[in-house]
Amino acid sequence: MRVLAADIGGTKTLFQIIEWAEKREDRHVLVEHRYHSNDYLSFDTLLQEFLSEVDNKITKDLVSACFAVAGPVVNGVAKATNLPWQLDPEALKVKFKIPQVILINDFQAQGYGIECLCPDDFAVLQQGDPELKAPQTLIGAGTGLGQALLVWHEQLGHYQVLATEGGHVDFAPSGPFQIKLLEYLSQSLARVSYERLLSGSGLVNIYRFLKEQSPAAENPALKDAMREGDPAAAISRFAMEYEDSLANKSLELFAQIYGAQAGNLALTCISQGGVFIGGGIAPKILKYLQAGGFMKAFLNKGRLSVLLEHIPVKVILEPKVGLWGASLVAARYKDRKM
Repeated sequence: MRVLAADIGGTKTLFQIIEWAEKREDRHVLVEHRYHSNDYLSFDTLLQEFLSEVDNKITKDLVSACFAVAGPVVNGVAKATNLPWQLDPEALKVKFKIPQVILINDFQAQGYGIECLCPDDFAVLQQGDPELKAPQTLIGAGTGLGQALLVWHEQLGHYQVLATEGGHVDFAPSGPFQIKLLEYLSQSLARVSYERLLSGSGLVNIYRFLKEQSPAAENPALKDAMREGDPAAAISRFAMEYEDSLANKSLELFAQIYGAQAGNLALTCISQGGVFIGGGIAPKILKYLQAGGFMKAFLNKGRLSVLLEHIPVKVILEPKVGLWGASLVAARYKDRKM
């Protein structure tokens, strides 16, 4: 079964054509291309270019396509959050003569992609004692904070991924210092959600708060790097490469808040099948997630800490998990086994 998949982000778009065999592990990638999203006025234009670059012998046998979009999908139609793109599956199906087209949220695609991964694609923070077919959860900080539920569907024989907007719930500080953080952010924000802390811009918010606590601690070189480029990337780089004190403290606090919200999500869903940490930030700051602060905050749930001790917690290391998820959805959609 030959399908087309795309993972559409504000910065880049990945395309993949894959041949799925009866056994999922026997899949074979035929074509994979990467494009800069901002170079194209519409997704149609980009898709047309991709298809024109691929041998017709490969594209003529496509049975379905799934496009994962960084943006909301409402009534089947998707609007990219950071691009002037709107995708209509029916219009795409007719224009490009693809039998079936489905659109899903990009974070939802990550959830489906978990099934395609192997043990080496994860970093284990807590081994736990997973319960077969029990609920699983996915949380991932990147441009924003994504959260999703994975619920076993007995008739279909696999997990279904339910997108949420849980990243926008109110930030609940843990201890006096985080209360100060909340008070600091409340000076400029009408409402402080977890996404205001657990995202690229959230890391910058944490850094600025810590800088205000100790103004003399700021590294002039880091200050310049933040002004000239991506400030969150600069903070991470100075922490990882130069062991900058303020950048280090920022990532340590980021990891603690990340662990607390992952634990909140695990409690909300009783995720005895596992908690997965996705998104683009986690693999880049893995040593901070492994240092202990993340899991300490994850487990700090009072009387229910014992419950969380049995839940597996894993960081997803595979950067193309969303692309794999979209491809798997395309293969299942052909047979209506979503």
